Amino acid sequence: MTDNIGPKMEVDGKINLFRDIFPFDSPPKIKLNKVPENIWITDTTLRDGQQGWKTFSVEESLKIYEILSALGGKKGVIRSTELFLYTKKDKEVVRKIKGLAFDYPKPVGWIRATLSDAQLVLEEGLEETTVLCSISDYHIFSKFNMSRSQVLEKYLEVVEFLLKNGVIPRCTLEDATRADIENVVVPFVSRLMKLSEKYRLPVRIKIADTLGVGLPFREAGLPRSVPLMIETLIRETGIEEENIEFHGHNDLFMVTANHLAAWLSGAALSNCTLFGIGERAGNCPLEAMLLEYSMIHGIEGINLKEIVKAAELFKSMGLIFPEHYPLVGPNAFRSKAGIHIDAFLKNPEVYLPFDPVNVLGIWPQVTIDQYSGRASVAYWIKTHLNLNDDDIKDDPRVNDIHKEILKMYDAGRQTPVSDIEMFNLVKKYYPEHIKQENGLKVGDERVNIS
Repeated sequence: MTDNIGPKMEVDGKINLFRDIFPFDSPPKIKLNKVPENIWITDTTLRDGQQGWKTFSVEESLKIYEILSALGGKKGVIRSTELFLYTKKDKEVVRKIKGLAFDYPKPVGWIRATLSDAQLVLEEGLEETTVLCSISDYHIFSKFNMSRSQVLEKYLEVVEFLLKNGVIPRCTLEDATRADIENVVVPFVSRLMKLSEKYRLPVRIKIADTLGVGLPFREAGLPRSVPLMIETLIRETGIEEENIEFHGHNDLFMVTANHLAAWLSGAALSNCTLFGIGERAGNCPLEAMLLEYSMIHGIEGINLKEIVKAAELFKSMGLIFPEHYPLVGPNAFRSKAGIHIDAFLKNPEVYLPFDPVNVLGIWPQVTIDQYSGRASVAYWIKTHLNLNDDDIKDDPRVNDIHKEILKMYDAGRQTPVSDIEMFNLVKKYYPEHIKQENGLKVGDERVNIS
């Protein structure tokens, strides 16, 4: 008997799919007690991304910039993009981006804290620039061989020069998550706020988790706690949320969590790179924060389908996506386990967090092996040959292909059937559809099947 072992479970009743959280036609919703209204993304693909991966040509830089503008949409969710100013090519990129006259993302410079670098900003006519202000004692004493006060005065001199010339400074507190917050960071930011008030121009600060040692919870304490640092700066210096930016690295796998924590703690600007390219383990993937934004504020006004276009561009530039990379990796929306495929074919929502066709323009896929039934084979054919259910529902060729697959495993095969093998197999039975395409795309390769 089970009546006396605890309260009776209510197992029957109305189906609850939590549609207010999981709408399926868009990414899941993040329900918050207090929704951060003013949150944006800033980009550093053309700066930190390029620095950490490879040099981009002028043409590649412009294509990336145009995709960033399309991703962020007319709402300008992607607010700005950082640009180097040092080489002839850098300056050409800046001028051509300015020539496009897009509202967003706004081009901003990136310089070291020197007057000669600040002069480059004036020469290019930029309204804003990032200024590198290394802030931890690791950097202050090892890089500069100067005292704290000497280094900070050097930074302040450059910031004031920019403000005098009408340029908005964005001071990057490099290695902030290993810095003395009380005795260095807070006094420095307080001085920056006084300069901002004096010249009636905003001074922004970028909190840089340079080594990825930041943590997304207050209990970690300073300097590692990202939310505690942001809340301390707002409370102690009076800086406004819209002037705080967070820039994280992924050395310890915490970058997206830290960026989300920064948004929720009052840093309005999330500084990212496309696909996380950057120094060492990379930056926060811009597409990840755009997805987080869509879960907080919805997808209206942004274009998540541009993520796929960005991935195609980066593949053409030589970036290799890991098989399990979210959204655009070869396995991102692919089911392999037989039990998963069976449930997926009955209802795609069972194993998909949202509809990738509607959100990204990507068809979910199945991998074929000995446990894949005829329905899986039919689905593979339908999605790769752009057929509808009526075309293949009762087609005996599906059964013939399935039999050939089973013969492979009866002969001792152990690995899944690759997409390329499937195309060659399907070509045998569906020549009339294959010929129409003359080179269908399979994963990351193009197969000549004419």
